[in-house]
Amino acid sequence: MADDSKPAPASAAGRGNTKKELPDHFKAYKHVWVAIEIEHGQVHSVSFELLGEGRKLADKRGVDLAAVVMGDDQASLEAAAQQSFEYGADLVYLVCDPALAHYRNEVATKALTDLVNTYKPEILMLGATNLGRDLAGSVATTLQTGLTADCTELEIDEEGSLAATRPTFGGSLLCTIFTLNYRPQMATVRPRVLAMPTPVEGRTGKIIEHQLGLAEADIVTKVLQFIADRDTDKANLPYADIVVAGGLGLRSAENFQLVKELADVLGAEYGGSRPLVQKGWITADRQIGQTGKTIRPRLYIAAGISGAIQHRVGVEGADMIVAINTDPHAPIFDFAHIGIVADAITLLPALTQAFATRLRVNRLAG
Repeated sequence: MADDSKPAPASAAGRGNTKKELPDHFKAYKHVWVAIEIEHGQVHSVSFELLGEGRKLADKRGVDLAAVVMGDDQASLEAAAQQSFEYGADLVYLVCDPALAHYRNEVATKALTDLVNTYKPEILMLGATNLGRDLAGSVATTLQTGLTADCTELEIDEEGSLAATRPTFGGSLLCTIFTLNYRPQMATVRPRVLAMPTPVEGRTGKIIEHQLGLAEADIVTKVLQFIADRDTDKANLPYADIVVAGGLGLRSAENFQLVKELADVLGAEYGGSRPLVQKGWITADRQIGQTGKTIRPRLYIAAGISGAIQHRVGVEGADMIVAINTDPHAPIFDFAHIGIVADAITLLPALTQAFATRLRVNRLAG
């Protein structure tokens, strides 16, 4: 099955298809790579999640796991390299150049494609962030290889073929894609889809420094100024410990206030399903699901959400899922840890009151 997000020609096939013997020139491609996302000195946590998954893939293939670290400050890059080792990397390709001070597609694409053409990885993974998506598409196009975007699961077979699973048809189906005729095999994975690995403090590896060889005068794009985003009202759903969400079962935008009230008492983030964004009940940054935010909270309370596959993909990493729905056959009950057949409009205020009372008692006792 072809991936509609691929920016470059590639051959793809489903699990059921007969695989061809890999071409001889593929033997030059070895090892699993993760492009570490660093912006203004900070490593994005999705990079560590990818290293955890990359470690599993590399071990299955009996190859090295490598991290690619790029930027303009040697000290911060070496710190990121050390973190990469602690999260599972065996070696780090380090590119330090003043042209990499700020993310620019042209510069980052040249740096990463030069590395790939020189050292030939079998698999290259990036985070499906705004920056990662921009870079992955350009790199795949330049290398003329396949890219499977927004993956939810990655596996590898004995021949080294990456099986990249992602939702398709609006999230109603999951498809597994193989890039059979091109290398490297590329994939992006969204933050919080993969589990965060446990770092091994003090673990080290080999650093290979690579020169960019690009003059600033040859770069079309210039960064005039960086203005930090200081919008403190933005949702932080992917990293919340508790999330309360509502769906169409709440029946009106006014009733969605019940979700906000429970979230406020619990000190939680709030969100909702895709139809609520389409109706204008919530903003897009609070949408939960495959086309919204992927979350891995300790507790997820879903009120009036049916639980279609598009939503399931975004929440099934939660430690505890509590579902409230009037329909006992709602799909969400198939993967919820606790299912309550009830009207959320009635139950949510009762939960809010019960939690508020318990918190007051605990404060008095403490």
